[in-house]
Amino acid sequence: MKNYIFAIALVITFSACKQNTKTEEATESVEEVIVETPAVSYPENLTKVFDAHGGIDTWKSMKSLAFTMEKPNGKEVITTNLISREGLVDNPKESIGFDGEKAWFVNKTEGDYNGKMSKYKYNLMFYFYAMPFILSDDGINYADAEPLVFEGVTYPGIQVTYNAGVGETPEDRYVLYYNPTTYQMEWLGYTVSFVPGIDKKELHFRRYNNWQKVNGVLLPKTIVGYGFKDDKPTEAKHSTEFTEVQITNTAMPSSTFAKPENGEFAN
Repeated sequence: MKNYIFAIALVITFSACKQNTKTEEATESVEEVIVETPAVSYPENLTKVFDAHGGIDTWKSMKSLAFTMEKPNGKEVITTNLISREGLVDNPKESIGFDGEKAWFVNKTEGDYNGKMSKYKYNLMFYFYAMPFILSDDGINYADAEPLVFEGVTYPGIQVTYNAGVGETPEDRYVLYYNPTTYQMEWLGYTVSFVPGIDKKELHFRRYNNWQKVNGVLLPKTIVGYGFKDDKPTEAKHSTEFTEVQITNTAMPSSTFAKPENGEFAN
């Protein structure tokens, strides 16, 4: 009887009130395979850019983003689940979506429609709008870029390239240029590889110098497209305004992004 009591005492002491030594062994086995996930490390200057826009932790806590653009043919509403990247683009001419696995489209007009472009278009403006935070995605390589000098101001640059197999166009290259004083993003240089007949190495430019704070995150209020020559911006061409912006820590239901019955999957 004494031996039995002594054995019970050992089990209580070494297995945190477990009832037998088998449970104790299983607990120890589980503890041995626990691995701590290291924090993601970004270049110091990019971290300062993230901080100037609300902080990477704030961005990572968000689950959905939606915004509206006023276009010549009417309003275009873009909705995205930030983790799964399920997306929906809806305007009077078309609906384009990504259900988490495949891109799809609905042609709302009677004219010809290139459905193959849907796999590029469903997240095109989302990608531009989610700058600079979209540059925290996995599979990205960072390097310092030659600064951009425009109207007497020198903007330091961070070049972004992608590992093979990341996204539909991993050969794309982006350069983020930031204000040297505030660290807010000011310019984006980017290549275009999915449009036939365009130089895939030449930088195009958009300017980001008008921001709005939404739920603690600094997001674009307008983005201005510029002409370009020799990897430098020239003159302003067009401005896109973003309204009805919502960024929340709640994901949209997956049904939001499912292909409707009259939709077709993009090949």
